[in-house]
Amino acid sequence: MTNLLQIKTSASVLVKTLSSLGVDSIFGYPGASVLSIYNELSKADTIKHYLVRHEQAAVHAAEGYARASGKTGVVLVTSGPGFTNTITGIANAYADSTPLVILAGDVAGADKKGKIFQSVDIQAIAGSCCKKTFKLNPQDDIAQIIQEAFKEASTGVKGPVVVILPRNILEDEYRNENRASIPAAKISKKDFSVELKEFTNLLNASKRPLILIGGGCIDASAEIEQFVSVLQIPVVSTLMGIGIYPSENNLYLGMIGLNGVEPANEALKQCDLLIALGTAFSDRSTCKNNDFTKNRKVVSINICRNSGMSELNITADVKCFIEQCLENKKLFVPQEKWRMEVDVLKENIIPLEKKSNFLQSSYVLETLSEYTRYYEPVVVTDVGQHQMLTAEFFNFNKPRKFITSGGLGTMGFGLPAAIGAYLAKPENLVLNITGDGSFQMNLQELATCREHHIPVKIIIMNNSYLGMVRQMQEKFYNNCCQVEMTNPDFTKIAEAYDLFAVRVRTKEELIPALEKAIRHQGTAIVDIVIDSFENI
Repeated sequence: MTNLLQIKTSASVLVKTLSSLGVDSIFGYPGASVLSIYNELSKADTIKHYLVRHEQAAVHAAEGYARASGKTGVVLVTSGPGFTNTITGIANAYADSTPLVILAGDVAGADKKGKIFQSVDIQAIAGSCCKKTFKLNPQDDIAQIIQEAFKEASTGVKGPVVVILPRNILEDEYRNENRASIPAAKISKKDFSVELKEFTNLLNASKRPLILIGGGCIDASAEIEQFVSVLQIPVVSTLMGIGIYPSENNLYLGMIGLNGVEPANEALKQCDLLIALGTAFSDRSTCKNNDFTKNRKVVSINICRNSGMSELNITADVKCFIEQCLENKKLFVPQEKWRMEVDVLKENIIPLEKKSNFLQSSYVLETLSEYTRYYEPVVVTDVGQHQMLTAEFFNFNKPRKFITSGGLGTMGFGLPAAIGAYLAKPENLVLNITGDGSFQMNLQELATCREHHIPVKIIIMNNSYLGMVRQMQEKFYNNCCQVEMTNPDFTKIAEAYDLFAVRVRTKEELIPALEKAIRHQGTAIVDIVIDSFENI
């Protein structure tokens, strides 16, 4: 009688295919529908599985891994609640164009009549918040499906792809030996001479051009820096574009938008030509302003066509288009006069002095930025006031150093994403800057940190409020409802997980606490008690 464990199953081919695609890390949570895959992973030398404590965290960890490394993150979950728990993470990755492949186990597909344990319509649930779904059928070649999924996730506008894997097919014998492999995606060098001529005419006619950097040009950092150097055009960014152009360069003015900084927003008001690179013009950047283009012309260079906000829409990979601009750099006129005006603008803006008897988060983050400058850390934030202040006070001079939830604004993103970022870049110091509200959304991942000895440094900005929500309530409703939080003692929670923690209440305690946390070999929590009513 044939030993079933020796049969080449679809599950074994799946794991082999993942290995051939260069997958070295999977974030997941096992269950009955995917035990055949876990059985094969136990034999795989090249892939390490990281057991998280909640499936949402698996997706966020894969996002952190993908955002820090530039590779495609991989998630493995079981059927029913195993998959439904991933939806927030998938929607977050979709909003921020993060390449992921989510391997979702499903119940056996032979007969789904009547009530079936852990059966949900994965395609229907995932359809609105992922780039594409693939459902494995008996006649399909699983190796080919997986290759197609990775290609889809990592090309064009990147994003999460869900692969639905019925249990019976995973456990069946694999018989599709002769299917063709999917060729690797290649970016063809398109000729942009027509678009380049239009762009050149607009730029040279402009007196006050401004470059806006979005997250869609993260792979074009070097080209953009060279282009800016040639033309001396000031630069601003969206939240997702932070770090693509060096923050410490004199031509960088900061983040625009609803929570942007004054120099950046003032330059945006004054510019007569906005060159938008890889940005989607979200409402947080445009401040829901219907007259956003009223006093300026807009050129949008993006891999997908934007809405009718632009004078000139150039559908192109930003890297490819800027390369052609650099090849023709003699066509452009440098903008020295406007650059000097912007320098004066920056000098004339005086920051408001905040008066308080309590420790201010702005002071904490400015100090943290300066103290960790030498390390060039990867900084992962959650969502809230601390997120916006990190964007303002930290200097990010390289891409993939600032990882945050931009499009969806997901509290609980930070800790698991920091885990993924560390596993992608273990040579880097990784900081998770979070709020007391966000931290409690996924604090169970402290167990993942402890199990895998992940030395992330968790900085909790503890104001005992949902600070951003409180600030909006006070501004728009003149009240403060259901946002005050009775928090646990985070240092005792750390103790329960056998992790290092220290509490900070005064300025004098801050630097010694940071020093202890960074020197500590493992995970460390710095619980910083800050002003409950500080606004940004």
